[in-house]
Amino acid sequence: MTRTDAIVVPELYVGYPGVAFGGYVAGVLADRLGTRTARVDFRGPVPVGAPQAIAESAEGGVRLGEAERPLAAARPAELSLDVPAAPSWQEAAASSERYRAEPPPGVVDCFGCGLRAPDRGLRVHCAPVPGRDLVASAFIPSRTFAEPDGLLPSRLVWGVLDCPGNWAGRFLGTQRPGAVTAALTGSLLRPVAAGERHVVYAWLLSESGRKHTMGVALATADGELCAVSESLWIDPRPVPDS
Repeated sequence: MTRTDAIVVPELYVGYPGVAFGGYVAGVLADRLGTRTARVDFRGPVPVGAPQAIAESAEGGVRLGEAERPLAAARPAELSLDVPAAPSWQEAAASSERYRAEPPPGVVDCFGCGLRAPDRGLRVHCAPVPGRDLVASAFIPSRTFAEPDGLLPSRLVWGVLDCPGNWAGRFLGTQRPGAVTAALTGSLLRPVAAGERHVVYAWLLSESGRKHTMGVALATADGELCAVSESLWIDPRPVPDS
């Protein structure tokens, strides 16, 4: 027996134009799943502003979209990741400033990494950290998004774990503009307080053809881990020669 409801991703939470921000979708599914660590696989673009079925499966997972052709699916998972030490707040802030001063090609009006006002997006602006094989961003969660207890909702913590993988692939590897998140495995370790200084950083794990795998971490300004993830990004298919 499965329980089916419907959700609508608000237009605020957009990634690529017209498409729901993958990190937010992952967070919604992970919340429904209810496990500390989850893997979310993306199988098609989730539109914003349109109702989508969300259901729990008999196997203990959660899917979004029709059962025959789900757009995304979540299941309990384990995550073993060697996480490098966090860069300092000053290093991360300097990287963010470089990103904003000269936005890299391919930046869109994304809820996660777009150049929005603090009350309209997460503003995770990752750029390389000199002397380290990392990209990083300073991150102060806007109190606009906080729950009544002052904490960032877990679905938005998942959102923080999405875009940094893209920029690690772009800056540190061979990933092309227009790549999409194919899978995101995340683990939430401690609450994230809105209005407090945090550091987000990402590093390259492996690449094979169009596939790029990255690690991502969210930490306090003192380096205490709040959440970690491993993400798989896939390049767009090459355009055939005419």
